[in-house]
Amino acid sequence: MTSKETVIWLQERTTLGILSSAALNAIAELLEERVVSKGSNLVSAETSPEALYILKDGQIESDTSNKSNFSLACGFLPGAVINLKELLLDELTPSTIVALTESHVWVIPATQFRSIASQYPEITQALSRSLAQELAQVTSALTYEQERSVVLRPYLVTKAQRGIVGSSRYAIRLREQIREAAADGKSVEIFGEPGLEKDNIAALIHYGSPKRREPMIKINCGILQTSGIDLFGRSGGKPGLLEWLGEGTLVLNNIQELPPELLPAMVQLIKTGTYIPVTRDGESKAVTRSSQARILIVSEKTQSKIERCVGRVIKVPPVRVRKTDIKAQVEYYISLYVRSRGLPKPHVTPEALRRLQSYDFPGNLKELKNLVERAIVQAGERQELTEEIFWSAQTKKKEFRVNLLNSYPGLRKFLRSDWWPDRINYGFTVVVFPIIIAVLFVGPQTRDRNFALNLFWAWWWPFFLLIFPFLGRVWCSVCPFMIYGEITQKLSLWLFPRQLKRWPREKAEKWGGWFLFGLFTLIFLWEELWNLENTAYLSACLLLLITAGAMIFSAIFERRFWCRYLCPIGGMNGLFAKLSMTELRAQQGICSATCTTYQCYKGGPQKGEGMETNGCPLYSHPAQLEDNRDCVLCMTCLKACPHRSVEFNLRPPGIELWTTHVARKYEVALLFLLFGGVYLHHLPELQSWLGLHLDLTDFWQHLGLSFLGLIVPAAVTWVAYGLIKLFNFQRKPKPFIELAYGYLPLVLGGNLAHYLSLGLSEGGQILPVTLATFGLNNQHLPVLIAHPAVIDFLQGATLIFSVLLTIVLTQKIARQPLRSLFWQHLATIGLGASMWVLIVF
Repeated sequence: MTSKETVIWLQERTTLGILSSAALNAIAELLEERVVSKGSNLVSAETSPEALYILKDGQIESDTSNKSNFSLACGFLPGAVINLKELLLDELTPSTIVALTESHVWVIPATQFRSIASQYPEITQALSRSLAQELAQVTSALTYEQERSVVLRPYLVTKAQRGIVGSSRYAIRLREQIREAAADGKSVEIFGEPGLEKDNIAALIHYGSPKRREPMIKINCGILQTSGIDLFGRSGGKPGLLEWLGEGTLVLNNIQELPPELLPAMVQLIKTGTYIPVTRDGESKAVTRSSQARILIVSEKTQSKIERCVGRVIKVPPVRVRKTDIKAQVEYYISLYVRSRGLPKPHVTPEALRRLQSYDFPGNLKELKNLVERAIVQAGERQELTEEIFWSAQTKKKEFRVNLLNSYPGLRKFLRSDWWPDRINYGFTVVVFPIIIAVLFVGPQTRDRNFALNLFWAWWWPFFLLIFPFLGRVWCSVCPFMIYGEITQKLSLWLFPRQLKRWPREKAEKWGGWFLFGLFTLIFLWEELWNLENTAYLSACLLLLITAGAMIFSAIFERRFWCRYLCPIGGMNGLFAKLSMTELRAQQGICSATCTTYQCYKGGPQKGEGMETNGCPLYSHPAQLEDNRDCVLCMTCLKACPHRSVEFNLRPPGIELWTTHVARKYEVALLFLLFGGVYLHHLPELQSWLGLHLDLTDFWQHLGLSFLGLIVPAAVTWVAYGLIKLFNFQRKPKPFIELAYGYLPLVLGGNLAHYLSLGLSEGGQILPVTLATFGLNNQHLPVLIAHPAVIDFLQGATLIFSVLLTIVLTQKIARQPLRSLFWQHLATIGLGASMWVLIVF
């Protein structure tokens, strides 16, 4: 290249082009070409400049050790003049310059360049002009950044508040999703319930990404103008937030509150990264602009149009499914609070932690944080956060409940002992039951001379009907039918080792209830047509029939299949147990947070204070029970649980019937069968009341009247429901199978009123009847019999109380005005009055 060509190149390609031809000629004469090999240093940092360099071709780049100012690192293009300022101002080189490829540079030694600069003062003037231009550019850039900062400041998110606390699989998965979202740069939708700090998750994504140095702003979609001018700006006017944001991150908070008019524009922005500024009426449509901003969307529910556009969706799990993390979360919030105020850190008791784990936290993390902070304030100088301080952390399922095991430690000790129910079952019942069967077969056949028959009809029935409102299905835990079923199961496995069949749950749930309904119908008809109440050997056959069913199915299926699905007595017990004022439950939060073995359900070896058991005989998990139907109060779960999760609660009677209850058709059928049983037991009175003249000694007439007695309550209640549907124009009534459970107190009361007569008139004769059973003289033994007026009073009071409870329960279940259920209440009063006529008069 000639000197003239070199001058032209310097004028066109370098910042020295503003110099005069004489100065450029002087510089061109001194230029020496040098080859810089790839990877070698052209200039070393913090040294005196050795020469002036002009890059002819190739790629070189500066590197710096100044971590606070990365702007010193940059690349150089051909024509770049290196060390000009340092040579003229006698400064050290700020950075090391490395050749990325083999490069050609022109070199003027430092002494020669300084000599030329002294000869041509315009070189120094050119530098001053260049510095002035750079200063103007920097000033302009600074002004822009200041204006940008002012615009973005109200929306700026400066940091993430905290990471994801906890070690549950949900927390681990959420952390992994955040890492993946931070790495790929796609748009993200973060949705979940209120109070889950979803905006903090958005901040974690941004500040974990390569664009962490760019600004991050958060905008609540509910305050955006419908025109979208806040985001998109006006064409030819004020820029929008997207333009000011540049390559930063935009968080759209509460996208479900976005004005519908903005939805198409938002979909376009997320999908294509483009937007159209707002124009005034009459103006032509603005030119589409592109945005480099990353979009993060925070919502409380997904939106289909938005969800189809985003690159990634993160569902934030609520606190109620992350019970394992509650302990760590509580400790974290306590540490934050006490550290900020210089307080000593209090200790959280295990009982308090169990209460928190059993609470569902509808407000999620925000509610938990507020609860912890309030508890610390309430505790004051105490160094312990107890269960009472967290009094507000109580679910609706726990309202009006008192855990009797905490109130009476002696009760816990007894129920966890061998006495309940094993010693009672295998030390007493297993011996007494065959004796009673034998007495029923070989002893006198009437109730006034056979103590076993008297015990069954005059004692067992009224006693356990009275027990249902207090202890639910407790009879099933000491029931002789399943005791012999369990003995058969163990003996058959010993004689013929094998794997018992698993329960066919789907079929059993579908047909089991109808099987026991049919069996109970046959038992009722057998009792009435063959006078079982006063025929000992037939009563024994009934007991043996039920026992045989338990033994057969125990030899085929594991655990107590018969007891849960097929036993008629168990079905009745499960139905009446819904009215009980006690319940066995477990704290669901503790079970999901700390339990991994499910020993109460599956069984297992001893663990902590949990004993070795075979698991729940009815395959029920106490934390999942919806009512008392599938709990026999055997306390196996209480013995097996190592976490003290199981509770034996005192509660409002039948509360689940109007809260969490699930109606079943076969239960309603059994309910009306038991209702009809009251009328079946009083066929002569029913016939007289209806004015019929049937011969009850004739089998078929007796059978027909028996069926009539069984269907009377169902017919009356069904007609009442039809009238409700006919005359209730304002609102649709609940389904019949739900309202039918309102009759449950009346069914129990009617049966109890019937058996009170036997219990109070014949139960007190047990001593002379016992001697008469064995043919001994019983004339001088005491007899305790209630006066007929007393019996009538108690029967009448029972029926009146049952009618009132039925009306109240029906109202609770229906949750409708009293007048809307007039016909059902009228049916209740009518059925109660009819039972009064049949039983009391």
